[in-house]
Amino acid sequence: SDVYEDEGILMVTAASTSPDITTRGYQMVFRTIGLDSHQGPVAGNYIADKIKPSNVAIIHDKQQYGEGIATSVKTTLEEKGVNVVMFEGITSGDKDFSSLIAKLQKANVDFVYYGGYHPELGLILRQSAEKGFKAQFMGPEGVGNNDINAIAGPASEGLLVTLPPSFDKNPANADLVKSFVDVGQDASGAFVLTAYSAVQVLADAMVKTGGTDTDAMQKAMREMTFSTPTGDIQFDEKGDLKQFDFVVYNWHQDGSKTEAK
Repeated sequence: SDVYEDEGILMVTAASTSPDITTRGYQMVFRTIGLDSHQGPVAGNYIADKIKPSNVAIIHDKQQYGEGIATSVKTTLEEKGVNVVMFEGITSGDKDFSSLIAKLQKANVDFVYYGGYHPELGLILRQSAEKGFKAQFMGPEGVGNNDINAIAGPASEGLLVTLPPSFDKNPANADLVKSFVDVGQDASGAFVLTAYSAVQVLADAMVKTGGTDTDAMQKAMREMTFSTPTGDIQFDEKGDLKQFDFVVYNWHQDGSKTEAK
């Protein structure tokens, strides 16, 4: 994003959720997905209001995305009076989580929130099941893909995940979804239709401004309303969406998901 800003190249990310991306006063940076500062409270409020656990552990991978979303969840839980007994990081790429699981068991943890990506969480889930550790697990959109099922197997069943809404299930998108199916593609991925919307935003801004002058486009994008498969989009001055709602899902071992109640 630093390079794009310096070179006057418009950037619209469909998947990057760190609030830091748009806090630097850049004019060329936009996104068609919500922020960790939105996603974290959705997860934290669900944990506090629906699960009501006794002892929560928050684990993260020490990376910007993972630790950022984990910190946001921790803040929300503490504000709601939930007992967070652990907040610590693992190293991305680790394979053996036996010492972590032993620590979780010793602390009588009954709920684990993981900030990071699916490879590590998949192993933690599988090894937890092997060691008889039965806490409920939850993670962000970085863990919500079918690869976690290949790693965790049956232990992935019942994982809670915050994801963008299932835009592919919206009847208004039926024809678009069919066009994906017709070419052997899957429109159900977390970032597929947010990416489609990102391209559409750029195309509509080109039409609006009558060309590809990126300065003119970025100014227009902050004033326009875009009708996209992910809803009507408006950007604020920072390039963030004015509205985006994450949803909590139950993840299943066959890779499907159902909205959590």
